[in-house]
Amino acid sequence: MAGFRSLARQVRDPRNDLALRRYSLRKCLERFAPYGHRATWDHLCGMHRIGPEDRAPDPARLVAALDELEAARAVWLAYEVEFAQRRKREKHEGLRRPGSIDDWHRRTWGGFGVAWCDDPAVHPDGPMAEVLGRMISALRGAPGAACPACGGGLLVWKQDLAHEPWFGPVCSGCGILVPQPVLTSEALARAKSVRRGALVSVA
Repeated sequence: MAGFRSLARQVRDPRNDLALRRYSLRKCLERFAPYGHRATWDHLCGMHRIGPEDRAPDPARLVAALDELEAARAVWLAYEVEFAQRRKREKHEGLRRPGSIDDWHRRTWGGFGVAWCDDPAVHPDGPMAEVLGRMISALRGAPGAACPACGGGLLVWKQDLAHEPWFGPVCSGCGILVPQPVLTSEALARAKSVRRGALVSVA
């Protein structure tokens, strides 16, 4: 099974026909897809003007989409290295039980669904590397009341999502499933109230 780097080389190789290069880009999303496979593909197609069903897209656009994906992957891989070093240090100091952020990280190992978007057509605007950078900053900081990806304040608690943890606060602006550890207990309570249909302030 080809890895991400091998697939990326196939996308860039001008000797390959466009159908193979497009297929290889889609296969890259099986290795790294921050919003989930379908939402990440929708994002890349929209950002780089690639027809979602176009079998022979402009090669420059394919490479630009790959560049964005690789930049986001570099941000995430750097975070995973930092995470592994921290956990090693904590275990050495006797802290064996991981915290809530670590539990969230376990579900997203490898970068799949880091900023899960249950609706493939609703995802953050802007480069994925920037979105992941904001997510990582939120994971490092104190819990807040807003979506770390877009800053939106209206979070809605949703059930029966298509990705573990299967439920949680979803940003009504950019569509991501917000990691619960980055939110205050008050923000989580407001999101649950919105789910129930109560009128609540999001200020």
